[in-house]
Amino acid sequence: MSKPAVEEFNGIYLDLSKQPGKVKFAEAGLAWRPSAGGENFGLDGQQFTQCQWSRGARGYEVKILLRDSGVIQLDGFDGEEYERVQKVFKLFYGLNLEHKDHALKGWNWGKGEFGKAELAFNVQNRPAFEIPYSEISNTNLAGKIEVAVEFSLPAGGDDPGTNGHLGGARSRGRKSGAGKDQLVEMRFYIPGTTTKKEVDEDGEDKSANGSEDEEQHNAANLFYETLMDKAEIGEVAGDTFATFLDVLHLTPRGRFGIDMYENSFRLRGKTYDYKIPYENIKKFMLLPKPDDLHTLITIGLDPPLRQGQTRYPFLVMQFKREEEVTIELNMTKELLEEKYKGKLNARYEQPQHQVVAQVFRGLSGKRIVTPSKDFVSHHQQSGVKCSIKANEGHLFCLEKSFMFVPKPATYIPFDSISVIVMSRVGGAVSASRTFDITITMKNKAGEHQFSNINREEQKPLEEFFQAKGLRTKNEMLDDSSALIAAALKDADMASSDEEVVAARADRGSADEDEESVDEDFKTDTESDVAEEYDSAHESSGSGTDEEMADCGAEVDGNVSDPPEEEARPKKKTKTGK
Repeated sequence: MSKPAVEEFNGIYLDLSKQPGKVKFAEAGLAWRPSAGGENFGLDGQQFTQCQWSRGARGYEVKILLRDSGVIQLDGFDGEEYERVQKVFKLFYGLNLEHKDHALKGWNWGKGEFGKAELAFNVQNRPAFEIPYSEISNTNLAGKIEVAVEFSLPAGGDDPGTNGHLGGARSRGRKSGAGKDQLVEMRFYIPGTTTKKEVDEDGEDKSANGSEDEEQHNAANLFYETLMDKAEIGEVAGDTFATFLDVLHLTPRGRFGIDMYENSFRLRGKTYDYKIPYENIKKFMLLPKPDDLHTLITIGLDPPLRQGQTRYPFLVMQFKREEEVTIELNMTKELLEEKYKGKLNARYEQPQHQVVAQVFRGLSGKRIVTPSKDFVSHHQQSGVKCSIKANEGHLFCLEKSFMFVPKPATYIPFDSISVIVMSRVGGAVSASRTFDITITMKNKAGEHQFSNINREEQKPLEEFFQAKGLRTKNEMLDDSSALIAAALKDADMASSDEEVVAARADRGSADEDEESVDEDFKTDTESDVAEEYDSAHESSGSGTDEEMADCGAEVDGNVSDPPEEEARPKKKTKTGK
């Protein structure tokens, strides 16, 4: 039987590519070309170690496992092409095409098995799904019996894995990045204990008697450690240039060790570990805290750092201002001279926050942003104390933006601000000491309110807003006139109440009689009342009675009110009984 030179298959999708293409198999390897045009993909046949045939999303799929732990998926084959594909791999690459059936029961419990290139979740010895190690960006212990696995995000829309044609398989995150929606995290519930076994590449047990490996381990911890090793999460290419231990982080809260590498840095905590490329750093700020004791380093990240469902677009580190460190970079003189000349020093002996900032700047190439020189607070500081809702922090005025730290870390560029409103909120006492700032964003992008700012900071802030050409509105001027009017009104009411109380104190029990007016009592004419009681009224014209009458008018608000005179005969009739 003669060996064919090339075998072609049409309508084949590479990984998660959006468009199909044509795949060609030859003795040298395979090549895939998208039908609608785009970047071609080729692979050397000597890299093939294993091949599998299984049901896929668009028909049948051929999965090829590579020597470098990569995985290639070709989807879209017809079921009748199985024998033809089997002959291709047997004749060209000397590999048997293994037929694999997937578990279709939909069970969410099974067994996790670590292969050479991927993690397989098996249900009744059949794979339910597989996760290539190249797609895993991080893993953490979410609890004593729970492990969280985070998947890589695509690098960008123009990346070879996300251009709509190629699915990737060349680097981390490109395979799943081809889809519009992406799974970013999966959690495994792993209770109980298990034993650790050393397995070589062929899957055979290395230990002779297994006595050492029969020791019981926490299953979740063992799963986490194995995945860290397989996915090479803890390993970074190259040596560590610098290490800073137990650095206090305000966001996310905790202490992390910082390992600085050539292209990335790593945060090592008790529960969470992160590897962050320098290209993810978008902002780097050095902010002196207004307590004269600490300095904050704030790093803006895109994509944000993730802890479970929480996203952290900013890292906020806190350093003691006077704490000095001595450190020598783990770097050859040749590398320092060739690549980092003028950017890094071989040795540092300075305050820790300055060393960390300089090493970050030298390795990442990011500019360090510091507070604007145009702003100095009433207490000669670079920031003012305030709060967002119930979270206290400090608002820093930078050259082109505002920055609030530590939580929630909020960045507001000047060119996105529509108007800044200064207002006073609260009672008369608290309002005279503090005020609020509400920053309204352009294009209806919401607003940010900073409250409980010391009244002494109003003038420095207003001068800074004017210097930066920011549109402001001061509502406190209107509030001041309203407060003065309210204060005068309160003073009048207080003096009136004092007069009434004093007058009533002199009247004795007269108030009790005047409290209940006999509304049923009616007179024919006013002259009758005057005739009957004229003499009595004139005979009792003492000063006390006049004061009583005046007070009664003052209370009722009418000096000469006839019903007031009608109530008095009731008193005389009552005493006559």
